[in-house]
Amino acid sequence: MLEHDADVDSSAPTWISFADLMTGLLGAFVLLLVGVMAAQLDMASQLEDEVQKRQVEEQKRLSLEQALAIPLASGRITLNNGRIGISGKLLFELNSDKLEPQGRQLLKSLVLPLRSYLQTRDEMLMVSGFTDDQSIKSRNRQFEDNWELSAQRALTVTRTLIEEGMPSSMLFAAAFGQEQPLVTNTSEKARAQNRRVEIAPVPKTSNATAPRTPKATPP
Repeated sequence: MLEHDADVDSSAPTWISFADLMTGLLGAFVLLLVGVMAAQLDMASQLEDEVQKRQVEEQKRLSLEQALAIPLASGRITLNNGRIGISGKLLFELNSDKLEPQGRQLLKSLVLPLRSYLQTRDEMLMVSGFTDDQSIKSRNRQFEDNWELSAQRALTVTRTLIEEGMPSSMLFAAAFGQEQPLVTNTSEKARAQNRRVEIAPVPKTSNATAPRTPKATPP
């Protein structure tokens, strides 16, 4: 009898150790499961945010297309990723910042739809000037470089929009020079595409960090 009790007592630590091991494994599994569920919830939240962001961007694009339906249909402007593109030849002569009459008429036609579009949003317009990659000094000594030419063109467009009725608080000018070309500058046709002005609705806080952004002032 005593011998049987001794056997029972000697096996007890083994069972206790096994129970502790199983408890530890169960705890680790629960922690792992909680971590996996948290990661899945985070991924689901990120996916939902991305879907909502895409829906907002798509709605913005459709609203802008509707507002600019007439000039878009005429082919005088383009709309790509929310940026309204205007060919430089419609606005200026080569290497000049003097606005052409047809350019003023085009800008005048954009004021009403853009103003109506902005009035329902916490946005403003960034008017950006771009050039090709050719040195401006060899073509026009009036400007120090392509940065200056693109800045003056952007300011000319900005001031014209203000003159035609756009509130000055709704827009600002930015210069990009030869940076951010639409296509590689390998031919005159390509360079003509890169000489352009773009008008883009942006959140009102964006103008604080935009590169080379001389603010427009009423004439």
